[in-house]
Amino acid sequence: MTPATPTACLALADGTLFYGQGFGATGETQAELCFNTAMTGYQEIMTDPSYAGQIVTFTFPHIGNVGVNPEDDETGDPVASGMVVKWMPTDPSNWRAAQDLSGWLAARGRIAIGGVDTRRLTRAIRQAGAPHVALSHNPDGEFDIEALVASARDFAGLEGMDLAKDVTCAQSYRWNEMRWAWPEGYTPQTDPKFKVVAVDYGAKRNILRCLASAGCDVTVLPATATADEVMAHEPDGVFLSNGPGDPAATGEYAVPMIKDVLEKDLPVFGICLGHQMLALALGAKTVKMNHGHHGANHPVKDLDTGKVEITSMNHGFAVDAQTLPDGVVETHTSLFDGSNCGIRVQGKPVYSVQYHPEASPGPQDSYYLFERFAEAMAARSG
Repeated sequence: MTPATPTACLALADGTLFYGQGFGATGETQAELCFNTAMTGYQEIMTDPSYAGQIVTFTFPHIGNVGVNPEDDETGDPVASGMVVKWMPTDPSNWRAAQDLSGWLAARGRIAIGGVDTRRLTRAIRQAGAPHVALSHNPDGEFDIEALVASARDFAGLEGMDLAKDVTCAQSYRWNEMRWAWPEGYTPQTDPKFKVVAVDYGAKRNILRCLASAGCDVTVLPATATADEVMAHEPDGVFLSNGPGDPAATGEYAVPMIKDVLEKDLPVFGICLGHQMLALALGAKTVKMNHGHHGANHPVKDLDTGKVEITSMNHGFAVDAQTLPDGVVETHTSLFDGSNCGIRVQGKPVYSVQYHPEASPGPQDSYYLFERFAEAMAARSG
């Protein structure tokens, strides 16, 4: 066997095959394939719970060159099923690196393939929609192509799939770590002003850090928490986190809880799946997107101020703005395709956005949303 012999194969459900060099874990996995255009943050992306059930194609070619480190994990282990890159990762060169990307993936059971024409693959995703795929890594270079394509076709897809229950916390916990700052790094919140319950549909750690930095004493509850369990903590506000899967499926148990909480007239803030959950609770509908939004450079227009924010996004479903009921206002829209990116309830401190104001990775144009949440709680407490 020569070094050029493929050791990994990506099979699309339509029979299209991409060969390359495998790294990370060996074996096979199936998932939906998406692409991410971010130039930084591959570790944060792989550990973002919103990527459950997906393999990520990175359009930026330099993936792995700064290694990985424990501080950049958004949850305990990678959640994305695998990764596809243009160039094989080089040896890490960064003062924060604690491990190389391939070894990190291997230790956590995640498969990756390098040497792929990611531009061609990205065009295919944009034109035909996010495909179902199977990814195999075999150091011997032997693949059962027929079985691999069949595996891709057997993938159930994300529509109708409730994945929040797979990535949520098993039990409640407190969070007090604030955003990273030089030179101290992460420091604890020692003077919180507001009690916040964060409902975990797949929460990123940096979202919780942003809440803590905004003055919040955060208690995280599982996705299946009831309104009684939320209110038992006597919160000043309720946060609805990001997460994976079909919002309509998660809404089966999340929507009744949110409806009950809305009757308490508390400030409510949602991000990503939390945005979709709030919209469903208010009477709107969600739809599956062709290929979704995944990246750190998405322009979003604030319809209230006219300002444009550059945002980080990761979602394959969207709120259908045409179904928003009276009293619910669209506040933000994507300048890429006009899709809904934010809502608020008229006359109440209840709002949500589709994008990720905590970034990690990405720009920090939208951090003001956490401060707005804190201001709403301060106004309510008088």
